[in-house]
Amino acid sequence: MIYTITLNPAIDLFIDTERMEPNMVNRTKKYDIQANGKGINVSFILKKLNLISTALGVGNGFTAKYIQDELQKEGILSYFTESQGITRINVFARVNQGKKEYKLVNPGPTVKVEQQEELLQYLVMMLKKDDVLCISGSFSQGIDPEILTRFAKVAASKDTKVVIDTSYPQVMDILGYHPWILKPNEDEIKTWFNISETLNIRQLAKLGQSLVVKGAQIVLISLGNAGALLVTKNKILYGNAPKIETLNTAGAGDSMLGTFIGNMVKNVDLKTALKRAIAAGSDAARREWITDFSAATELEKEIQITDIIF
Repeated sequence: MIYTITLNPAIDLFIDTERMEPNMVNRTKKYDIQANGKGINVSFILKKLNLISTALGVGNGFTAKYIQDELQKEGILSYFTESQGITRINVFARVNQGKKEYKLVNPGPTVKVEQQEELLQYLVMMLKKDDVLCISGSFSQGIDPEILTRFAKVAASKDTKVVIDTSYPQVMDILGYHPWILKPNEDEIKTWFNISETLNIRQLAKLGQSLVVKGAQIVLISLGNAGALLVTKNKILYGNAPKIETLNTAGAGDSMLGTFIGNMVKNVDLKTALKRAIAAGSDAARREWITDFSAATELEKEIQITDIIF
């Protein structure tokens, strides 16, 4: 079983408008409402790849119910513990005049220690050997990032594979538990190593190698419109991104990660898995949400996977 964890889920409101002017009513062209959160998105992607997952999370109120209802509609199992406040609503506005994108992301409700313990105990009961535990995104208020270590300990005790896609520097503290996949972006991996200057592809690959030396098994570094790097103990791969007209980047990283996990679970080779992951992420970036894979295969033709050798 694949378990995804979203510790700060959201309903995302996507708005398309011609212009955005201050101190006046701005009429929109259209809007869309989506159940969201990075782990939740990964579960949606896995479902599209005909893989079963359980979406775990925290939340409360009508917004949390909407998210669980949407998961149920897609046939995705879920288990949520209650937060103290209502699950957040984020707003993403696409302004056609000037082709700008505005992202208004709220902090989320508070989650008490008791609810966090409930989620941990669920994992203790449910995780089994060779299961996958994917922890994605930011954490709600009240959740200390040190909880990553507790997740890693539980997973290690069950021989469960751990996937991490979060920006917290505490990711470095769990490398000794040998996480299966880390998916930082360029800014995140630089922050983990206290680097502020611009790095080229080879320098970023070196940082990926450092994470592998410290214990990570696979490091997937998303580079936005520059593509992605994949680093393992024995291999470094780079894939370019296809040329697209970007519409909304909110679900791109989740589409990339979900696709990569799905292909790895299916024992697809690394080069093919990376190419498919980049194509999925790029396809999502030109859509209002995650990829539906209907056009991702076409994008694969524009992606070249090359070996980097030091």
